Amino acid sequence: MRLQAEHRMRNLLERFHQASWQAARDIERAFVRHRNPEPSPGRFWHEPAEDGTPLVTIVIPTCDADRGGYFAQLLGQLGRQTVQAYELMVVLGDPRQGRAINIAAALAQGRYLLILDDDTSLATTEVVAKLVAALEASPEIGMAGGNNVIPDGATPFVRRAMRQIPRRSWAPVTQVTDSDLAEHPCLMMRTEEFKAVGGENELLPRGLDPYLREEFRRAGKRVVLVPGVLYSHLPPDTLNGLLRQYFRNGRQAAFVGHHFPQWIIETPANHGAFTARIPWWRRVARFPLRLFMGLARGRLIWLSCEVAYAVGYLVERGTWGKSHA
Repeated sequence: MRLQAEHRMRNLLERFHQASWQAARDIERAFVRHRNPEPSPGRFWHEPAEDGTPLVTIVIPTCDADRGGYFAQLLGQLGRQTVQAYELMVVLGDPRQGRAINIAAALAQGRYLLILDDDTSLATTEVVAKLVAALEASPEIGMAGGNNVIPDGATPFVRRAMRQIPRRSWAPVTQVTDSDLAEHPCLMMRTEEFKAVGGENELLPRGLDPYLREEFRRAGKRVVLVPGVLYSHLPPDTLNGLLRQYFRNGRQAAFVGHHFPQWIIETPANHGAFTARIPWWRRVARFPLRLFMGLARGRLIWLSCEVAYAVGYLVERGTWGKSHA
C-alpha cells in the first residue's frame, strides 16, 4: 500500500507538470439551478482513476495551480491517501469558484464528490477514507466536512489569527456532529445529491458555503463534521494580506446584500442549530458589540479584520450608490 501511494504521489506530480489542459467554456451543466450566463474562461485537467471507475471525484478549483507551493503539496498529500480509487478534476483560471466546481461535477464519474481548495493541506492520510465511511454509514448525511486545525509549522502570526478569528479553526469533533462549519476547503457530498440540489450558485461571488449548506438542509439532509478528518486552511501570513482579504470580503458581502439579499445566511462559529436569517438592523446593531468584544478580549487581529470588512462593505455600497445617482 505504501509503495502504491508513493507511486501515485509521484504520478500526480509528474502528470501535473505534463498536464494537457482543455477549455472549460463548452462543458454542459444542465443540473445547475443558478447558472452564470458568461462562458467560463477556465481550463480543466482530468487525471483518471488508475483502476476502473472511481469511487471519488476530487475537485480542486484554482486560479494559478500554485498558491505559493500549496497546490503541489496538496497533490503529494492526495497521493498518500489510503483511498486511491479517485479521479482528479482541476479547473484552472475561472474567477467564479462555483462555476469551476460545477464544471468539474458535470464531468465527474465518482459516486462521491470531494471539494478541496488549492491551498488546503491534509493533515492525515485517512481524510478521504473517513469522509467516504461517514457517508456510506449514514444516508441522511448530505454534506460531510472536516476540522480545520492549526498546523505545527504555522507562524506565530497565523496561529494568533486562527485562534482569534471565528471559524478559522476549532477543536476537532470526537463524533459525527451537525455543524455549519462544513466548508469547501474540505467537503464531501454524493455526486447525484449535489446535482439534485442544483449544484453551486454561480451568481454569488461570496457565500457559496452557506448557500449550499442551506440547500442540502432543505432537501432533508444533515450537514456534519467527521471526527478524524483533519485539514488546515490558513489565512494570509501577514496582517496586510489578511486585511486586504477582509476588505475584499466586505465588498463582496455588500454586493450580495444588494443584488441577492435572499442569500444572506448566518454563519455561526459554533456547532448545532442556529437561526439562518437575521434582520438587517440587528446585523448593524451587533457590529459595535463585536468590536467591543474583540477589544475587551485583546483579539486585536480579529478587531482589525472586522474594521477592514466594514470599510470594504461601505466602499462597495458607496460605489453602488454612485452608479445609481
